[in-house]
Formats: sequence, C-alpha cells, structure tokens
Amino acid sequence: MAKEKNKDSVGRTFLVVFILCLVCSVVVAGSAVGLKSKQEEQKLLDKQRNILDVAGLLVPKMSASEVLKVYDTRIKAKIVNFKTGELTDSKGDFDLNSELRSDETSIALSPEEDIAKIRRRANTAEVYFVLDDQGKTQEVVLPVYGSGLWSVMYAFVAVDIDGVTAKGITYYSHGETPGLGGEVDNPQWKAQWKGKRLLNEEGVPAIKIVRGGASDSPYGIDGLSGATLTSNGVQHMFDFWLGDKGFGPFLKKVREGEING
Repeated sequence: MAKEKNKDSVGRTFLVVFILCLVCSVVVAGSAVGLKSKQEEQKLLDKQRNILDVAGLLVPKMSASEVLKVYDTRIKAKIVNFKTGELTDSKGDFDLNSELRSDETSIALSPEEDIAKIRRRANTAEVYFVLDDQGKTQEVVLPVYGSGLWSVMYAFVAVDIDGVTAKGITYYSHGETPGLGGEVDNPQWKAQWKGKRLLNEEGVPAIKIVRGGASDSPYGIDGLSGATLTSNGVQHMFDFWLGDKGFGPFLKKVREGEING
C-alpha cells in the first residue's frame, strides 16, 4: 500500500512539474509575441532619430511623438535601384536582411568588388530625401555599411543636393573598441565631414581618411588615432558605396538634376 502511495506521489510531482513548465512556456511565448511589436516600434523610432540627426533636424530631448511628426513632415523615403539609379516609392517595409537572404533580391560580390567586405549587396536600398519648409529636397541621406576591425559598421551619410558634398554622418551600429575605433561616434570627428567633397569632378569617389591632419583638403578626413584598421574600414566603405556598385549611378542622376525626390 505504501509503495502505491509513493508511486502516486511521484506521478503527481511529475504532473505538477509538467503543468508548471507548460504554463511558464505559454507565459514566455505570449510575452515574446507581445513585446515583438514594441521592439519593432522602438527599432523604427531609433532609425528615424538617426536619420533626423544626420540631417540636422534632431533636437535634444525630442519626444517620440515629436520625432514622428518631424520625420513625417521633413523626410520622404524612396527605393533606389543600384543598377539604374532609378527611384520608386517606399512602402515603409524595406528590410535589408531579408533582401540579402535571396538571390533574387541581392548579388554576391567577387573579392575584387567586395572592398567593403560585406559579401553580398542588395539590388535596392531605401534612401531618405530631406525636405525644406517648402517641401523642396535639400539633401539626401544614404545608408552605408562595411567591416571595421571587430564588426560591421552601419552609418547614415547626408549628401547635399549637388550630389557631391557631405552634410553629415552618423554611425548608428558598430562594435568597435571604445576610445579607438569607437571614435567614429566622436562628435568632433563627425563634424569634420560637413562640407567635405565625397566625389571629384569626374564623379569618382575621392573622400580620403588621412592619418595626421586633413583639414586643408576638401576631400580629407583625419584618421582615427590608434585605430588604423577601423579607419581603413571607413575608407573602403565609402570607396564601395560611392562607386559603380553602390550609389554611384544614383548620385550621377542627382548631380545632373534628374532627381528631385
């Protein structure tokens, strides 16, 4: 009789454990689903903040609702075709990672082409036209990325409507060493980009990350002290994205006045 009670007790224990595990799984799964939408909203808000920042439209302590209002008023997103430089309307659901997973929406880069060390390039990209108070395009924000020393570095660069002059830059995601490669976040380093010419008169990428003093050159940006490989990564990133495999055809249309957003 005692053995039967003991077996019954063990069975009940396993049943209770099973029920607890099931309940916990349901709670965790429900929380994950519930939080996913909030995480996506926060991710979108962070992207919008960075675009406004590089466009010079972000005000300190701007609330989420203010960010959304300014973004909706002053930013117009478009999809650019890298091969042709042509634009189409953005539906607001462009996902770079999804584009890169498909052979239909991206291409593999040869070692000679892959100077930014990104392996694949999507066939299209979402770009952002910055409008003035009258609704006229005053600059365009381009997404660029490439490998640094420890990580892939993602940035937005604002380009004047002349299609040549940098208006600003912000790195919004990277894993470079703080105080070294992480200096891409330094406001003083980022301030150097404003007014620099990204391309020469022939439309060839000309911006140069130079070690030790480049303030006198219209194309020169001081290299990051003690972070040569990160500086090289920034250089290669711009050599690629401003070239023929990147935004080169699109920027050519901008320079020729064919793009008005």
